[in-house]
Amino acid sequence: MSKTGAADYYASIPVFRGFSRLMEPQLYKPVPDDWMIGTADIVESTKAIADKRYKAVNMAGAAVIAAVTNALEGREFPFVFGGDGASFAVGPDDETAAREALAATATWVREDLGLSMRVALVPLHAIRGQGLDVRVARYGPSANLSYAMFAGGGLGWAESAMKRGEFAVAPAPSGAQPDLSGLSCRFEEMPSARGLILSVLVLPASEADASAYRKVIEEIITLTERSPDAGRPVPAGGPALRWPPQGFSYEVRAARGGPRVARWARVLGRTLFVYAILRFGISIGGFVPELYKQQLVENSDFRKYDDALRMILDCTEELARELERRLSAAASRGIVRYGLHRQDAAMMTCFTPSAIRPDHVHFIDGARGGYASAATALKSAVA
Repeated sequence: MSKTGAADYYASIPVFRGFSRLMEPQLYKPVPDDWMIGTADIVESTKAIADKRYKAVNMAGAAVIAAVTNALEGREFPFVFGGDGASFAVGPDDETAAREALAATATWVREDLGLSMRVALVPLHAIRGQGLDVRVARYGPSANLSYAMFAGGGLGWAESAMKRGEFAVAPAPSGAQPDLSGLSCRFEEMPSARGLILSVLVLPASEADASAYRKVIEEIITLTERSPDAGRPVPAGGPALRWPPQGFSYEVRAARGGPRVARWARVLGRTLFVYAILRFGISIGGFVPELYKQQLVENSDFRKYDDALRMILDCTEELARELERRLSAAASRGIVRYGLHRQDAAMMTCFTPSAIRPDHVHFIDGARGGYASAATALKSAVA
């Protein structure tokens, strides 16, 4: 498939509105046979989180998406952010660029963030050889952009294969740095307005009936959408912004070119400029601060599906207990496996290749462990 064909595949998938439609099979289109699935995660993310390195872990996961996007010169491709990692799909003509971006990102994560990242590229035919599939849908949380949703079981198998050391992409030589242009984490944490921030992770049990699993997922989504006790963790006016920003040091590490002190000075000046524009609502060069903040809220990816339902909810303790009751009952019937993690705030990592385009993306996770801690809770429950 040519580059044009690769773009045609993803563009041909209709965007659906309404997250409650998530489990409708007809929304998902199989990824072409000659494509690759990229996957990455932080080794021993549980330890990194125990050391309170939440922001570094999220920055590493988002860096995968930024690096591959920039390597593909901004061409659209399906991806999903998983908190301590990311997954995506690319066509054969983009495989080399994606491989190089993954290799450079693994090196940058080790040398600049002090974390170890596994990365792999898994052929679709290897996944389908296991009787699994990778199918993609496009969910539009707003009119500005769409996010890829993944089904078929193949993404989970690819991640497991990566953890076994299969299909590994070797890290680039020391000093390699991916192009992370547009990646930032300038906003402050977002405290819960309803009582707590709940990280939700729900997967099918190994022998689960597909229709029973779909029913549970739809019930959970309906409960959280209709209840006044749950909502988006991003405030209506966007997160608070201070200067220097909370994630300043990470943005310095992501910057390219020149010694650290020169990058530090550039980022200091750039973040001060952005802070002043947003703080005082100054429109400049087609950039309208209030519109950007509105889009930021609408574009936040606090709900997604990648062979698992993932949500970051601002909710009451009562609703959290009701979710846990329903999920526990479904788990006891052999339908789901799940993990929940409570914390007091959420955090946002941003990828904004162009501030004047409406399709900037904002990755949401819990600020005290998030998805990674929910995954740990799931593993503990299974054990």
